[in-house]
Amino acid sequence: MYQANVWQDVTGLFGHPEYHFDENAIVESLAYIEECRALAARAESPAEAWAAFGRLSHAAQDFYAHSNYVRLWAERLDSQDPPPGAIDGLEPALLKHPRLMTCRMYWPLEAFYFVPGLGPLVKRFLPKDAHAWMNLDNPKTGRLFPYAMEAAVQRTVAEYERTLAAMGEERGEAAVRAFLDR
Repeated sequence: MYQANVWQDVTGLFGHPEYHFDENAIVESLAYIEECRALAARAESPAEAWAAFGRLSHAAQDFYAHSNYVRLWAERLDSQDPPPGAIDGLEPALLKHPRLMTCRMYWPLEAFYFVPGLGPLVKRFLPKDAHAWMNLDNPKTGRLFPYAMEAAVQRTVAEYERTLAAMGEERGEAAVRAFLDR
């Protein structure tokens, strides 16, 4: 699972925005998650199922790091710093919010954002919907990072439960036990 999750960044860097909820490919990303779930459910081996779940979970987690979901949630609150545990990563109103959007990758300029020392300079020249501005995928991205992480964990748990249910329906309880025992 770990390798499939990490490999998602390498294989999806160019030409697969649905792997990361980039380029406002929300519908395509949701379809990709369902495709991975179906692969996990039909997998002949636990290793195949875990790899599919790794790809699925990477995409689902990137939604919170690459979208404005957490910012939309935070702007509704009176407090500057909401308490831990306050975010609901599966809130229907936010998942359907009319201003919900995901980041765009402005190649090749955005590639220079990742070069040590160049990031702050390059960021100034990128639009506000660029990955450099919107991403919440590490603690250095600001005060909303912990909420993005928390929402991503909630979503991962929900996706895990949905995947186990799909696996049970598709291949039976023995397949679920084999998956869990790996």
